[in-house]
Amino acid sequence: MPSKKAFALRIDENTMKAIEKWAADEFRSTNGQLEWIIREALKKSGRLPKKGE
Repeated sequence: MPSKKAFALRIDENTMKAIEKWAADEFRSTNGQLEWIIREALKKSGRLPKKGE
């Protein structure tokens, strides 16, 4: 499993509330939801690294 890197994220309050609600609806943590959103965006744009890269 790849290691994870922590970083600070500044996000406006309304966006954060929407992400927290979405995460709860999907039975994920807020952090897990943000990871999922980013991963899906990378896949959609063709920028997700191939396995082994």
